[in-house]
Amino acid sequence: MVFRLGIKWRVVFLFRAAFALFVILISPRTPAQVVASSLSGKITAVSGSPIANAHITIKNTGNGDTKATIANEDGSFTIGNLSPGTYEITVSAPGFAEAKDTVIIGVGTNQVANTVLQPQVSNAAGKGQGGTSGVSGTVSSKNVSDLPLNGRSASDLATLEPGVTSARTQASGQAQRGFGNQMTISGGRPRQNDSRLDGISVNDYVNGPPGSALGVNLGADAVEQFSVLTSNYPALYGRSSGGIIAASTRSGTNNFHGNVFEYLRNSSFDARNFFDAAKPPFRRNQFGGSVGGPISKGKTFFFVAYEGLRQSQGITQVDTTPSQAARSGQLCAPPDCSTTTKVAVNAQITRFLDAFYPLPNGALLCPFSSCVAGTGDTGIFTFAGQQVTPENYFTTKVDHRFSEKDLFYGTYMFDAGKVRQPDELNDKRTGYDSRRQVFTAHEAHILSPSLFNAFRFGVSRVVAVTGLTFPSGNALVADSSFSTVPGLNAAAIGVPGLTFFSGGLGTRSNYHFHWTSLQGYDDVALTRGTHAIKFGFGLERVRDNVLAVSDTGGEFSFNSLFNFLTNSPFSLSVAIPGAISERGFRQTIVGAYVQDDWRWRPNLTINLGMRYETATVPTEVHGKLTALRELTDAQPHLGDPLISNPTLRNFEPRVGFSWDPFADAKTVLSSGFGMFDVLPLPYTVMFNELFSAPFFKLGVATALPPDSFPTGAFDIAASSNIFRQGFFDSSPRRNYVMQWNLTLAQDLTQNISMRVGYVGSRGVHQPFRVEDADIVLPSLTPQGYVWPSPPGSGSRLNSNAGRITAAFWQGNSFYDALQLKVKAKIGSGGEIGGSYTWGKTIDTSSGSLVGDEYSNSISSPLWFNMKLNRGLADFNVAHNLEVNYTFELSTPKWAHGVTAWALGGWQVGGVFEASTGVPFTPGFAGDALGVKSIDPNIDVPNLVSAPGCGALVNPGDPNHYIKTQCFAVPNPITLRGNLGRNTLVGPGLINLDSSLLKNNHIKRISDNFNVQFRAEFFNLLNHTNFVPPLDNRNIFDSTGNAIGNAGLITSTQTPSRQIQFALKAIW
Repeated sequence: MVFRLGIKWRVVFLFRAAFALFVILISPRTPAQVVASSLSGKITAVSGSPIANAHITIKNTGNGDTKATIANEDGSFTIGNLSPGTYEITVSAPGFAEAKDTVIIGVGTNQVANTVLQPQVSNAAGKGQGGTSGVSGTVSSKNVSDLPLNGRSASDLATLEPGVTSARTQASGQAQRGFGNQMTISGGRPRQNDSRLDGISVNDYVNGPPGSALGVNLGADAVEQFSVLTSNYPALYGRSSGGIIAASTRSGTNNFHGNVFEYLRNSSFDARNFFDAAKPPFRRNQFGGSVGGPISKGKTFFFVAYEGLRQSQGITQVDTTPSQAARSGQLCAPPDCSTTTKVAVNAQITRFLDAFYPLPNGALLCPFSSCVAGTGDTGIFTFAGQQVTPENYFTTKVDHRFSEKDLFYGTYMFDAGKVRQPDELNDKRTGYDSRRQVFTAHEAHILSPSLFNAFRFGVSRVVAVTGLTFPSGNALVADSSFSTVPGLNAAAIGVPGLTFFSGGLGTRSNYHFHWTSLQGYDDVALTRGTHAIKFGFGLERVRDNVLAVSDTGGEFSFNSLFNFLTNSPFSLSVAIPGAISERGFRQTIVGAYVQDDWRWRPNLTINLGMRYETATVPTEVHGKLTALRELTDAQPHLGDPLISNPTLRNFEPRVGFSWDPFADAKTVLSSGFGMFDVLPLPYTVMFNELFSAPFFKLGVATALPPDSFPTGAFDIAASSNIFRQGFFDSSPRRNYVMQWNLTLAQDLTQNISMRVGYVGSRGVHQPFRVEDADIVLPSLTPQGYVWPSPPGSGSRLNSNAGRITAAFWQGNSFYDALQLKVKAKIGSGGEIGGSYTWGKTIDTSSGSLVGDEYSNSISSPLWFNMKLNRGLADFNVAHNLEVNYTFELSTPKWAHGVTAWALGGWQVGGVFEASTGVPFTPGFAGDALGVKSIDPNIDVPNLVSAPGCGALVNPGDPNHYIKTQCFAVPNPITLRGNLGRNTLVGPGLINLDSSLLKNNHIKRISDNFNVQFRAEFFNLLNHTNFVPPLDNRNIFDSTGNAIGNAGLITSTQTPSRQIQFALKAIW
């Protein structure tokens, strides 16, 4: 017998064969991507008895796609292979009235719709989150469209879900940390989440969320909806131990729909920020449009969207610079600066101060509890510089229906942006660029009413560049007479109590990231009686190319202002001339899963899943891998394998249940437990590898002699033959997270629903990063750890290395939370939703990428005693409340004509947030303990029991947020203090964003044509939300002297009140 395939099936066959060949050639990953969504439920009579053979039909209101099935003997049904969107449900059975309802199908979800049929009167289907033991939520396109979005970044609405908060201390504008808005989901590390677009992972080169150079995700009008899976998601999801944010692109429909828009921002309508001397200029234009419709009605559809952004924003920078008295050698003497100590200021230092450090133009800072007015070694320097940003976004999607059983769609997305802004001291301009591209192809085939197959292929590419410098008003940044490295420009300088000087043109770290991820997935869904079974596999091939240089012109550190003025540097880190790190990391990830959602009883579903996911150890195309196997090794190990593979036994069970005790879909109790592995992706090794000898030579010299700045120290560092090295735990243990939850969902009324639950997790063998592990080791005494005295007299652990950046897999984390979500429909067009989380995340380290991943991190925690690092996670927020609302204001019945037009079509919306702050740790600046580290961020003071020290901060006082009187220098100074990690908590946040919309429907053009005017108010209450004093959290310098700017807050978490206007034509 000869089988003949039509042209369409030949294409499908060749497509799948090519994918199979791709799998064979590059070997193993599967972050299980999104299988198409499904709808399940049960049809019953009023008596509660099941109705067998009832007919269920669902229709996509956008493209008209229709599917039908017949209920089983127990009244249950499942319809799979559904794309996200709004569907009409029709249920009929002989002897019963027909029932109709509308349901919104989310991204990769199993929506439940139970229906009670009545003899004469139809009854709407009851909807809930039954059938699943996971915790998730969906943000609809209506929410994306109607709620105010600062920057029109739709992904920010993920924080509407309980358990989701932004990591507020993420380093913005640093490509080496990623540009996207990092979020912690149910206590997980932000880098252990996974973001997906149309079923393809779009995480970047540091496993961060997608984002442009400005930190936003444009294209809100292209988003159909997105789902946020916060805990215990099923086995088809991999590559993540945190949360999943899955978005879907809007599709065209049988009718042409689209819009054009422009959003305008102008500082004339804004309030002055707390730190603005004068309101800086701000201009932003966001413009674009979208259109979608049929190419062939009922068969082929298209959608296209473009958005452009042009911004020029004045940014107020608050710095700390030396006072005139300090520059002349007059330093404050205790107790109140009424007398001074004379210091002979070095001539080279005077030259640098005059060239790069402006005089204070604000208040002088007192280093003691009180000072004579107008005295201080340092003062505040404020300036406003312009940040200029252009960005362009484009996406297109094509859907094609080969037949009622065979569907295809493809998506392409492009986004490119750049940022140019002044540096910290307004000496030069800096910049960073970004470009993202995503391509996806999806083919789904219904093989029978109970069996369908979905295949996806995708490519995600990210290019990011940071460390660009450009000349500005200060020509001396390009004067090589200030150089440390011959032929270059001035080196960077770090001094306790002063704003960091980042050096002259072209002298700092520079990175070029080129990330490509090739992905393919195949998933099968099978319904057999009461079993809804899904299984599949996936593969990802990673190409991570990086070109980088570090400390090209050198970076000096001084232990105190006194040491700086007298030219007594502590350390220099400098790249040996010609050192460029070019690496090409490669990795393959493979996974497979099976999931059975078993409706064991009509009102009880058991969720059983198993996933296996493994990854190859990252390799480098030219064999440029280097690592110390022990911290004391004289020479590094070169080549493969970098580490042993900890993922070979990554079996991940996922179990749970969903119980509807009253069989009415109004009360659902669910619980689940699952294991989620953390894969050693290239980002976990990248930064250790980029700057480690022998492939990159970064010279390091400590305990430098006097007068060696700016030139003498370079000869010492370059001739020492002691370079930066990297250490990896050569046999890391399996890194995984266990998640569990117990959740109750309850429909309180027909229009009000509630979900409350306990959610917990525990992270095991988490990455633990130390910026410099090559230190002098202490002795353990009854008082604590004591280093040799006098400070700096001990010997470092490894004299063959100048610095050892270390990666251990020995961290752990614990999360426990009460999560509450309420949603209510009010009237015909109103909706209000709220979420509240009361939780705590405790860990021993929060960063997976580098030691100082967050601006409140301790960059070199004590790696030899993990117990001392246990504390609140860097991203912990104890209480978080989010409320969102949209209301359509009805037109008064008495209004007619012009009055009806003026009073009709109004709509209001808003998002309110109130939360507590993030924690931080005060410390010492410089090397007080004498650890002789290039990064001595290890020491903490003693906590003092004194009146007024029950609380350690002064809320509302930005000049003295830290109660410095509650801390003391340990005696001896080489004794590490008793203050715990992340003991202090920064200021909280209160913010209300609101919108006012006026819809003007013009029937003369078409029934759907609407000219919409929008006014959006960000921080409507104009509440000042201070950031913690992270740049000024050090209380003492290395000699135990108080630092004048300790506890000084210099910026806010949110802007002052800003107003945005927009005009939008919608059809």
